[in-house]
Amino acid sequence: MARPRNQAERRAQLIDATARTVVERGATATKLRDVARAAGVTPASVLYYYADIQELFAAVFDRSAATYFVSREEAIAAADGPVSRLRACIRSGVPWPGEGEESTRLLFELFPVALRNEGAADRQRTFAHRQAELYRQVLDLGQASGDFTLAGDAWALGRSFVALEDGYAMDLLVGDATAQDIEDRLLEHARVVTGNPAFGRGN
Repeated sequence: MARPRNQAERRAQLIDATARTVVERGATATKLRDVARAAGVTPASVLYYYADIQELFAAVFDRSAATYFVSREEAIAAADGPVSRLRACIRSGVPWPGEGEESTRLLFELFPVALRNEGAADRQRTFAHRQAELYRQVLDLGQASGDFTLAGDAWALGRSFVALEDGYAMDLLVGDATAQDIEDRLLEHARVVTGNPAFGRGN
């Protein structure tokens, strides 16, 4: 690893090394020495910047979640009208081949940490709630405009979209679905819960 010019750059390099290692080995098998090896530094050098591996996992999750969330916000903001915005919200949550799938795999690899660490669990909950809130805003907008006739409470429906995204993403990661399969299933869910046929197949 080249010598960084400042602490922020070194931290970013360590986060990159941790992310690569987690994707390769899984979070539960990733040790601080593995990160040090991937970064080309000593374990002591890693500990100068991060107290332990859990703090590194938190930094990786925070960066990945923030990047993922901002990309979804931007996709929704660029769309015009409730139908297009809900389509954009759905599409931006699908793990398309390339960066989208890699980001999803990383976030899923970090999930077991949340089962053992309350701080990580809080981050997971906040991440899920923020995504559900994106859906809620779009669904409420469609209800107010008359484009949607919602089948239930907008917040609860938003949570249902996020839960389906997570379940279908796992299908993709284990080879039981494609990204296009996931988008099609979520669009069908949108048709059912909004009462708008624009989300049906072929539309």
